[in-house]
Amino acid sequence: MTITSSIREITPYIHWVYFFHSWGFQPRFAAVADIHDCQSCRAAWPATFDQADRPKAVEALQLFKEANHMLNALDKDFNVKTIFRLCRANADGDDLLLDGVRLPLLRQQTRKHKDDPFLCLSDFIRPLSSGIADTAGVFASTAGIDPERACQQDPYKHLLVQTLADRLAEAATEKMHSYVRKNAWGYAKDENLSIKDLFAEKWQGIRPAVGYPSLPDQSVNFILNDLLNMQQIGITLTENGAMHPHASVSGLMLAHPAARYFNIGKIGEDQLKDYAIRRGISTETAKKFLAGNL
Repeated sequence: MTITSSIREITPYIHWVYFFHSWGFQPRFAAVADIHDCQSCRAAWPATFDQADRPKAVEALQLFKEANHMLNALDKDFNVKTIFRLCRANADGDDLLLDGVRLPLLRQQTRKHKDDPFLCLSDFIRPLSSGIADTAGVFASTAGIDPERACQQDPYKHLLVQTLADRLAEAATEKMHSYVRKNAWGYAKDENLSIKDLFAEKWQGIRPAVGYPSLPDQSVNFILNDLLNMQQIGITLTENGAMHPHASVSGLMLAHPAARYFNIGKIGEDQLKDYAIRRGISTETAKKFLAGNL
C-alpha cells in the first residue's frame, strides 16, 4: 500500500530532538518545539535557561522558526511518500521468508551479560517448522526532496532542507507504522498513544531500519525492493543498495510483544561465509557490505 501525505500532515510527527542534534544542540533545546506558538511564549522561553545557556536557547529559537518557514515553503512543492506490505512470514533458521522471498539475517556473536541470548530478528517470527504462518511488514519512506536541487546557491538553506528532509522521512514512517498497527495489520486496534509516546516507542513490536545495528547490511534493500518496488514512490538504489533520494528509510515491522532492538556487533569469519552463502554472494562482496561489523 502506498501513502502520500503533505508535509503539513507529517510535521506533527517530526522528532525535533534529532533535528537539533544534527545542528549540534543538546536535547533540552529541542523543547522549543513544545512551547505555545505565540510571540510572548517564545520570547520568554530563553529566560527559562541558566544565563550561560540563554544565547544557545536564542539560537535554537531562531533555528526552529526558520525550520518551520522552510517546511511551509516545501509544502507547496513536495509530498512525503511511504509504501508498505504485510507479508506471510516464517523464520527458517536465521532467514526470514516473506511471501516466499528469502531475507538472510545476522545473529549476534557477542552479548553484554552471560545469560543474554544471541539474538537474530528471525527469533521474533514463528519458525517454518511450526507449520503456522506469521506476519511481518516491510516498508520504505521518502521525503522526495533533493537538497542539491532545492537550494543550490545557499549552503545554509541546503543544510536546513537536508536535515528537515531526513526528519520528514522518519516522521512519515512513524505515522505509517501507527496506521499499520491500528488499522492495516490491526494487532493494536486499541492503541492510544501521544506523539511523545510514539517517540518513546511505547507501541508493541519493533521497526528495525536497514543500516541500523540489528539490520546493518544496506544491500538487503535489493530484497526489500523485490517486495515493494520502491520506484513507485520515487526511490532508486545505488549499486551498493543505498537509497536515493538520501532522505529515505526502509526496514521491517515486527509485532511480537517480546521483540526488542539489539546490536549485531562484530561477526566472525565463519558467520561472514555463512551469510554470503545464504545471500548468494561472494565472501568478498559480503565483506564490502558488512565492513562495519568485521
